[in-house]
Amino acid sequence: MTEAVTILVRRRVKPGREADYESWLSRLTEGAARDFPGYLGAEFHRPAAPGEAYRSLFRFDSLAHLEAFETSAFRARMLEEGADLFAADAIWDRMTGLEFWFDPPKGTKVPQPSPHRMALVLVAVVFTLVLILNLTLGPLLTGWPLPLRALATVTVQVGLMTYVIMPRLTPRIARFIYPKSTIH
Repeated sequence: MTEAVTILVRRRVKPGREADYESWLSRLTEGAARDFPGYLGAEFHRPAAPGEAYRSLFRFDSLAHLEAFETSAFRARMLEEGADLFAADAIWDRMTGLEFWFDPPKGTKVPQPSPHRMALVLVAVVFTLVLILNLTLGPLLTGWPLPLRALATVTVQVGLMTYVIMPRLTPRIARFIYPKSTIH
């Protein structure tokens, strides 16, 4: 069985070139979706403050499919095309588990978080969130068929975890998730 792989790319963009960079990213992902087997999609996050890096997540269903993309002429051509948009080289991290939920603390030298601690945090967060959502959404969704109730609950849960809870929680628990890291 192959394991899906996620690539986290952090890239700083030259000031004033943000719209061009976002257009370039769109062309990159459209080409990947069209031309590469195993491409599962991408997700983009604009910098929180000027001068910070864009974060992009690219997902492939296997390491072999990712490597085919990484060594492709298409990717080389796209990197060459976008070179004048980049303020610095990108930082690429490969992830094959749940670590894409977690950002390492600034200055982290060892990029691999503890999988046991990630699992513990995710169990605690998911349990708490599912309990709260069932108590709050349950009465509102009474009478809905089970698949629609589950879809609504999971949609709210994933949205809250991705955009609200995990981005705020991980900086506070970074030393727990990355216990062997050197933080500067």
